[in-house]
Amino acid sequence: MDTSIIFPNLHITLNNIEKGFYVGSFFIAFYGVIIALGMLVGVSVILKEAKRVGFDEDQFLDVCIVTIIVGVIGARIYYVIFAWDYYKDNVLSVFNIRGGGLAIYGGVLAGIACLYVMSRIKKMPFLRVMDVAMIGVLIGQIFGRWGNFFNREAFGQYTDGLFAMLLPQSAIRSYSDCTAEMLANLVEINGVTYISVHPTFLYESMWNLCLLILIFCTRKKKKFDGYVFFLYLAGYGAGRFWIEGLRTDQLKLWGTNIGVSQLLAAVMVVLGTGLMVYFYKNYKNNSETYS
Repeated sequence: MDTSIIFPNLHITLNNIEKGFYVGSFFIAFYGVIIALGMLVGVSVILKEAKRVGFDEDQFLDVCIVTIIVGVIGARIYYVIFAWDYYKDNVLSVFNIRGGGLAIYGGVLAGIACLYVMSRIKKMPFLRVMDVAMIGVLIGQIFGRWGNFFNREAFGQYTDGLFAMLLPQSAIRSYSDCTAEMLANLVEINGVTYISVHPTFLYESMWNLCLLILIFCTRKKKKFDGYVFFLYLAGYGAGRFWIEGLRTDQLKLWGTNIGVSQLLAAVMVVLGTGLMVYFYKNYKNNSETYS
């Protein structure tokens, strides 16, 4: 199997991009390492942000640990539910997370539910907790998408544009992710056959980075708790909606051709925008009342 990844129009060739490494006889995937690194960086930033806004760091660390565990479980359950045709004949494979199959939406939804419960238990203001937590979530997502890069997965449709990425056909996760247009435009280089695709992992990682920068630049001037949370919903949802439309491995609603992640992204945009407008108007009205 060839291990190169090429961005021909950017004149970038990356050789020997392995999917992981061995420690003795135990294989460790770069995907898992990157996810773990994203969690560590995300939690460290969360704790600093929690201290800045007046939370107790130790108390918030407890919240983070429980939420991460629940989030991973939620990400797996979400993926299995919408890929049940793959798992129904081998139910035990549901528990084989090392074989892949985590969906970020499931992690986010389960994490939000967990944060709500934890904030009630610890008597912490939920929306303020969410404003802190979403910063860490974004950092985790920025890191996590690079795991898809090493796995040669979650790529987009055929393109020969500026950011086109060539992946060895022998190295991709599943041939079912290849479209007829990809197969009609195979690229042969030094005897290796490549598909040419949109690097959607890169698009989403960079989109999330821009959203994170926007949050860092504006969060100290927020007028109400929930601002960062609502901005995340609208901003991430908008980016995910168009990026998801490029992907060839979408999870579909049962019996339809509707991408469930794209549908949820649209709901996030509407919900985040609506809540932002509502809270902003409520803030203005309260300001005028007491002026």
